Order: sequence, then C-alpha cells, then structure tokens
Amino acid sequence: MYIDGEWVNSQSGETRSIINPFNQEIVATAAEGNEKDACAAIQAARLAFDEGRWGTLAANQRGEFVYEIGRLIRRDLQELAELETLDTGKTIQESKDDMEDIANVFQYYGGLADKNGGEVISSPIPDSESKVVREPVGVCGQITPWNYPLLQAAWKIAPALAAGNTIVMKPSEITPLTTVKVFELIGEIGLPKGVANLVLGSGATVGAELSVNPNVDLISFTGGIETGKTIMQAASQNMKKIALELGGKNPNIVFADADFETAVDQALNAVFFHAGQVCSAGSRLLVEESIHDAFVEALIERAKRIRLGNGFDENTQSGPMISAEHRAKVESYVQIGKEEGATLAVGGKRPDNPELQNGFFYLPTIFTNCTNDMRIVQEEVFGPVLTVETFSSKEEAVRLANDTIYGLAGAVWTEDLNKADFIAARLRMGTVWVNDFHPYFAQAPWGGYKQSGIGRELGHEGLEEYTEVKHIYRNKKPAPIHWFK
Repeated sequence: MYIDGEWVNSQSGETRSIINPFNQEIVATAAEGNEKDACAAIQAARLAFDEGRWGTLAANQRGEFVYEIGRLIRRDLQELAELETLDTGKTIQESKDDMEDIANVFQYYGGLADKNGGEVISSPIPDSESKVVREPVGVCGQITPWNYPLLQAAWKIAPALAAGNTIVMKPSEITPLTTVKVFELIGEIGLPKGVANLVLGSGATVGAELSVNPNVDLISFTGGIETGKTIMQAASQNMKKIALELGGKNPNIVFADADFETAVDQALNAVFFHAGQVCSAGSRLLVEESIHDAFVEALIERAKRIRLGNGFDENTQSGPMISAEHRAKVESYVQIGKEEGATLAVGGKRPDNPELQNGFFYLPTIFTNCTNDMRIVQEEVFGPVLTVETFSSKEEAVRLANDTIYGLAGAVWTEDLNKADFIAARLRMGTVWVNDFHPYFAQAPWGGYKQSGIGRELGHEGLEEYTEVKHIYRNKKPAPIHWFK
C-alpha cells in the first residue's frame, strides 16, 4: 500500500492472494488493509491538503503532474495491459485499448487543470465586483470496481488531482494490480507526500471507513446499487459530497430500417464484450416485430461462434467471468429466467471445452420471449446474458426502454434521423448512442439518471465533481450603514 509517500505493509500483516480467473493460478500477493490503514491514509491526505502546498499550487503545475502520469502509462503500456489481463481475464487487446484510454484521461485532465480561472459576474450593487471561483473539495475517498480496474481509477484520480484535491484510493480487492503499478508511477513523478494514497482491502473495512470518516470530504464509488445506498447512508453522517455510478440495465433498440448486419454485429458486442461484465452492457435487446425472427436467428448463429479462452491468446474473443461467486450469480439468474417463462435460445451453461474447465467461463446466453416484468429484464445480471423483447412502434420502444429503475445508457438503430431524434430525446438515460454502442471518451460526461447514480465522470463535469463553488464579493467603496444608531 502507498501511504504518505511510502510503500507499507498492512498494519495487521494480512495479505490476499490475487488469482487469474482464466485458470485460478495465483499471480500476486497483495497487502490486505483494514480500518486502521484507511485512517492512516486519510490522516496523511488531510494533512497534505490542509497544511501542504498541493491545493495552492498553480493549476498549470498540478496539470503537469497529471499529464506526466499519462505519459508514463503510455511508456509502460504493455506491462500494464498484461497485468490487467492477468487480473481480470479480459483479452490483451482490450487491456491495451484500456491503457490508451487511461492515458488519454490523465492527459485530458492535465490539460484541463488550468482552464477554469473563475468567472466575473455582473453585480447589481454600485461600486462592487463579484466573481465565482471553483476550489478543491479536500480529501476524496475513491472506490473502484473489478471489471475495469485502472480505467475506473483513472476517471477518479485524474480529475481529483487536477482540481487540487488529495485522495485515498481503494481498488477492488480482487483486481488491484494495475492500480498498484500506477501508484508506482505517481511516486516516480515526485507527487508531494500525502497527496495520493492507496489502501488495499475489502469494501466492508476500508471502503466503509472511507465512507464514514469525518475527515473525508467526498466519496466517489463505482459499483453495485446496494453498496451505493450503504455508502450514501454512511456519507450522510458528515454530509460528504458523493459521486456514484451504480450500473444499468441498458436497452439496445433496433428498428426494421436499421442496417441489419451492422446492428446484429453491434448487438453482440453490446452484451458479450468482456463477458458482459460492463456497466453499460446492452443486455436488453428491443427489436421491431417485423425483423425479430431473422434478427434473433442471426444473433444466435453468431453467439455460438464466440471464441472463449485465455486473454493472452490472440484468437480469444471473450475471457472468463471474474470469479466463481460471480459466475454462480449469473447462473442463478439464468435459472430465474427459465422459471419466469423466457425461452433459452442459446448458451445457459458452462462450456464443455476441457481447456476452459479451470477458469470461470460461461457461454454467451440469449433469452427470447421476454417481457418487461421478468427479473432477468429488470435486474442487472452483469454477465453474458441477453434478453430479447419486441415492439411495434417508436412510442412502445420508448416506454419499454424507460421501464427500469436504471438510466445509465441506451442505443437506437435506425436510418431515419427523425426517429432517432425522437428516441434520443425521450430516453431517460445519461448517454444515448445512435447507430453505435459503447463509445466513450474523456471529453464527454458519463453517468446516469435514476438509480444509475449521482453525478458525472469525464468531461468538464467530471472535473467539477471535485470542486466547490465559491462566490467572492468585494465592496470597492466601503462605508458605514448607520442601520443601528
């Protein structure tokens, strides 16, 4: 762990084995921190913010530090990508692409750090001036998930540091390797002690302390909705600022006039990329009735050919689930789908391939004849499971798509721009893709409506999450009021 500029073991001396989900081999041993380690990191971050020079450092100088992290990530891209594949099982090409995106995020926020010098506003009071400035929040606790370990960390670390905050980062306890490596890079660039701290350990100990500790000013969390609710309750004890990204159940709407082959290809990518372990996965397919049969038939044939395997094998198209526990959760949802009356069209079991028996693999799965009242349609499965529904009008497509507690992302496929605009304007989601699925980039905000979360990451909005707004008023000709004689 990295606390106050030093690499340290956990105070308890406990460790955790990190395994490769492809074959369950131990690839690393990590420190297992607890509340005491979290408190030490919080204290270091508090002192660095309150008494250090980081928050008052010129914004362009902070930006140079953040930009340099991005440069070093590009320098060590191959090593980082290999660690990410070992940790998560995803394909090496996915991991390389992630590293490029991560470097872009750091360099975007490094360049953005000095672009908001405040705003002078018109004062209605004579002989006065008024301006609005943004200042850092303070100490920020950051908790990231296991599916995109370093990508999600970058979305939090980069804007927090660029805005002048100090941080305590807690990655998922089962996928910490790339986050540890990036903190090595943070040490390499000479960031002042206490500004960036890394504590490893479980959410029940380290995460809970970050959420409840009164010396933490903001808590940012990406993960499950129930954990998000618990964090909100804990954060309320000292009215922390909160930023939550809590997943989604994302509709992918295909009209009959869409490019058929492209829509089929993208529907597969939408749900089966990274074994469906993506918060924005297009796990709900809504197909116009007139093309339903042909579309589903094409999907099934393609899904059968998806090549599962070792992420380091260039022929692999999809890796394993992250753990035995998570695969069991997905299997339980498949059973629920059968019991609810959905038709299992393909998959729904572990692969028979003997080379995959030591990994946490599950076949790409498609359910047809689904209705919106089914749990497999409403709840986030977070695996390679697709549900298919039909619609007959654009109004019905909107109604079905919005009939969910989530509102992270969605897509519409059509050659009719007016129809696309109609759908995009009515979907209650933070991101809507038209004739595409999954694109994101540093310049565009990311976050959801409804129970998909609170706040935004990426874009200018992602930087603003880590700031407080202050109004400064100056009377240029002060004089007595004589209200009280």
